[in-house]
Amino acid sequence: MRSASFFPLLLVGGALFPAPVGGARTAPADPLPSWNDTAPKKALTAFVAKVTKDGSPDFVPPAERVAVFDNDGTLWCEQPIYVQFAFAIDRVKALADKHPEWKDQQPFKAVLEGDHKALAASGEKGLAAILIATHTGMSIEEFEATVTDWLATARHPKYERPYTECVYQPMLEVLAYLRANGFKTFIVSGGTADFMRPWAEKVYGVPPEQVVGTTFKTKYAAKDGKSTVVIEPHIDLIDDHAGKPVGIARAIGRRPLMAFGNSDGDFEMLEYTTTAKGPRFGLLVHHTDTEREFAYDRKSPIGKLDRGLDEASNRGWVVASIKDDWKTVFSTKK
Repeated sequence: MRSASFFPLLLVGGALFPAPVGGARTAPADPLPSWNDTAPKKALTAFVAKVTKDGSPDFVPPAERVAVFDNDGTLWCEQPIYVQFAFAIDRVKALADKHPEWKDQQPFKAVLEGDHKALAASGEKGLAAILIATHTGMSIEEFEATVTDWLATARHPKYERPYTECVYQPMLEVLAYLRANGFKTFIVSGGTADFMRPWAEKVYGVPPEQVVGTTFKTKYAAKDGKSTVVIEPHIDLIDDHAGKPVGIARAIGRRPLMAFGNSDGDFEMLEYTTTAKGPRFGLLVHHTDTEREFAYDRKSPIGKLDRGLDEASNRGWVVASIKDDWKTVFSTKK
């Protein structure tokens, strides 16, 4: 759910603040109160200031102010398992009675038996098979309803709260701060667009048309005066690594001004953003907090951050440590 401070934050960061009675002026409210006053916050706000100030040599017109955000590990928690994969596993179990062959067929056999080692061994091919079996063969509306119903009852195994409440409060503030300064914010995720669109606007304030993700091929179907779009069992684009710039070019049509990620899967997106002409900004969220969240980077099978850490400094990318740079991690609203 949206944090309780979401709507007030839409007003914070604007250029005008009313003067109190008597003519005295108060300092503008902090648009990023969940961030410590460390280098990442200062770099972010300084960049926004210089590209939005009229007369600045780095001024960027509002139409060109595009900011892209990875989802898993950047906007919400991706450990101990990607949320969409947790959804897919639950869907395999829910559909098992209609597919008795799955009891002897990998990777479905591994899912039904809770054999995590065998499931991991199935690799990308196994993951693709699970996604196709659980995400296709239905209309977009039917799939959206399935996702919505699942999110209403599913809980994060560590925090025991809905996944949509395991979102990062500091990043909600960044989204609101950028929008208050004329940016259009997009999600560009390895997760499927159809999985994120039913809830992204409610949780992040990002409407469905600004969600870019992995996509399946689709087809139009019309019968008896009714029409829909059906999701077919063929992957069209994997929106991860080098697929992210492709997804951005297809869906947005404009190179971003700012890019936010957390893993090497976001490397090409940050590279595509920051190697363009003019002022550009890239930020990586570094998971370093074992007490409030999780600590992982170079060797993690989920959200691996290795090359990004090695090259961030030379590329001018900001690395924000959750432990050191965030006052709080999750939204306090439950």
